[in-house]
Amino acid sequence: MPEDRPSVASLTLGEALRAACRDIEGIDARLLLQNVLGVAPAWLAAHPEHELTASQAQRLRRLVRRRARGEPVAYLVGEREFYGLRFQVTPAVLIPRPETELLVDLALERIPPGRACKVLDLGSGSGAIALTLARHRPLAEVTAVDISSDALVVARLNAARLAVANVRILQGDWFEGVAGESFHLIVSNPPYVADGDPHLARGDLRFEPRAALTQGAGADGLGCLRRISRLSARHLVEGGTLLLEHGYDQAGACRELLHGASFGDVCSWPDLAGIPRVSGGRLGRFA
Repeated sequence: MPEDRPSVASLTLGEALRAACRDIEGIDARLLLQNVLGVAPAWLAAHPEHELTASQAQRLRRLVRRRARGEPVAYLVGEREFYGLRFQVTPAVLIPRPETELLVDLALERIPPGRACKVLDLGSGSGAIALTLARHRPLAEVTAVDISSDALVVARLNAARLAVANVRILQGDWFEGVAGESFHLIVSNPPYVADGDPHLARGDLRFEPRAALTQGAGADGLGCLRRISRLSARHLVEGGTLLLEHGYDQAGACRELLHGASFGDVCSWPDLAGIPRVSGGRLGRFA
């Protein structure tokens, strides 16, 4: 919304939406308006003649400018829906993505609903994976680990917001915070973007925490996947499962890492776009 356009302060909701759509995508404009007004999508559609207050108009203008510069909508509104739940997000954490729901689907299939078991989420960030698993499997003991203290603040806020009690949130470098413990299931969406990957200069990745994307991934993007595969054997019970999210072109390499770490039943699973997105295997006895 450049300065030479009419101020949205005198516009109705419908007019403000049309003005915003000149600079950003319509879906983004609607999300920003919903956030500014604190209303549901249905209300937005049903009240096109509603007039914005001056403060609402000013806030909308600021948000539209920031979105036009490329800032992710999730950071602008402070939340993102994941697996039917709403999670608070800040620039300290990665934005939960739809493709990561595959990792949650596969994990839930391996957590019996009526049985207590121990689950570990490595590199938990906002807590989206760990808290979703804990919410859907209340008998499970879920542990979320992240090295970033800022990310842990967000994860703990989300745990309180969702009233999830069966989760521990710990600070540590991968398995550092759970020394001596064993789990039935380990899941991770670790950094897997290679240093210097051109995608880092595009889209939302420009604004997301670089450490959560690349730290430890190395020149081939496999550094964290390699380390987790190797160390997980020390923290899984006999027959326990490891599930790893990875890049679109890393499935074959990830399977090799799992085989090399003595995992069996190794497999990769595609996301809704048909791209292999998660690989995993079982340790020890494969009954």
